[in-house]
Amino acid sequence: MIREHTPPPGITWTTTVSQIETVVPDNVPESAPRPNRATRRALARATRKTANR
Repeated sequence: MIREHTPPPGITWTTTVSQIETVVPDNVPESAPRPNRATRRALARATRKTANR
């Protein structure tokens, strides 16, 4: 993390402008959110259980 501080006397602030937006086309389907940790662990446990039968 960069911490800002006041510049020495006689030096002006310098700023940079950067693009922070991402354009998403309307025709792209949205991806489903990733399942939480408990769900992922339960799925892995169930997969191991059925694989050992």
